[in-house]
Amino acid sequence: MAHRRHRVSSVIGILAATACGFELPGTAGSAAQDQTAESAQVAEDTARVQPLQLVREVFSYRGAGRDPFRSLLQSGGAVRPFLEDLRVTSIYHDPRYAARSVAVLRDLSDGRRYDIRVNDQVGRMRVAEIRAFEIVFMIEDFGMPRQEVLSVRRREGRSP
Repeated sequence: MAHRRHRVSSVIGILAATACGFELPGTAGSAAQDQTAESAQVAEDTARVQPLQLVREVFSYRGAGRDPFRSLLQSGGAVRPFLEDLRVTSIYHDPRYAARSVAVLRDLSDGRRYDIRVNDQVGRMRVAEIRAFEIVFMIEDFGMPRQEVLSVRRREGRSP
């Protein structure tokens, strides 16, 4: 490989010298023409080489809190947020069109905000239903689904 690299660099040098009109010492007639023809062939071969284009697939997981290909043991806290850390900030409930209902949650542990709709994924929880004053989550633990409800905390003196 080193020999070939040296030969290519010397061929490039010969091409540059002959293009400028210099005659190389120790090259006489046919030997110089043979090297020039060989160097022209190498230059033509390198001109035909197409640049290598690398294409990479990119995956994104909508709403998921962790990479599904990493072990749960290695990801540690990547299954966040936990239901206990979430507080309902506000709910816009549309009784006629459930798909238009939106809820805003706040994660108390890190301050993140989640704008969610029905069927959105928050960590390992899926939003099953948004009601006027509560959100119903489906949580799957070890293959067993369960429902949990997160309600709006009402302040004293306010009527619903």
